[in-house]
Amino acid sequence: MPRRGPTKGKVSLVGAGPGDPGLLTLGALLRLREADVVIYDRLVSEEVLSLIPEGIPRVYGGKDSGSKGEERQDELNDLMLREARSGKKVIRLKGGDPFLFSRGGEEAEFLRDHGVEFEVVPGVSSALAVPAYAGIPLTHRGYSSSVTVVTGREAGSRTRLDWSKIAGASDVIVVLMGAAKAKEIATKLLRAGKPPDTPLAAITWGTTKKQKTVTTTLGRAAKGGAAGIEAPTVIVVGRVVSLAPKLRWWGEKGPKAPARAP
Repeated sequence: MPRRGPTKGKVSLVGAGPGDPGLLTLGALLRLREADVVIYDRLVSEEVLSLIPEGIPRVYGGKDSGSKGEERQDELNDLMLREARSGKKVIRLKGGDPFLFSRGGEEAEFLRDHGVEFEVVPGVSSALAVPAYAGIPLTHRGYSSSVTVVTGREAGSRTRLDWSKIAGASDVIVVLMGAAKAKEIATKLLRAGKPPDTPLAAITWGTTKKQKTVTTTLGRAAKGGAAGIEAPTVIVVGRVVSLAPKLRWWGEKGPKAPARAP
């Protein structure tokens, strides 16, 4: 029986989680099954994409940062608008959670400004899930009672982030999108007063079969001890990182304990 098309278009901003399809929410799965078109981002895993029913059009919506990224975002906004106004159920599938460093808020504003109905389906953020898969509890009695999540894209000289405040704001700092600036981030935290022996973990491709964890310290990372890590990487700074060798449970290639950077 053919699928009955919607009479009124709508956009669902859906979080796809950090990669492991088991972390996709039931709400997200139901939206995918009812979709007329899915516009997905670069970090949505192939395993999650495989859950989209056959025959539903998929449009790649990945983009880079910078001016070209802004142009691409404008294209995606226009695409969502056009598809929704044609009466389709549009799924904007975004890695992690759509409202955490994912432009979901900007897209929601655009849709509201243009009179398009939308909803938000939260997703499991890599900020929470990836450390858990590496055996790092972000809070633990005796270790941590507070967490700060920041973007690593603003680790350069031009930034809105006050690293001096971030360094002392909480027990644990989680940095998303910071692979390319790990050394710079560590240096800024040291200058802001964090001790050099503060444990640091860099978790690449967390929650997937390619997951790899490198542990070091802020002092070593500032000297290049975390160099060579690739995106996507979640960086965790704080004493809870020291629990990783004991609590690691997700299978990674290599030795049981996370590899240690020089």
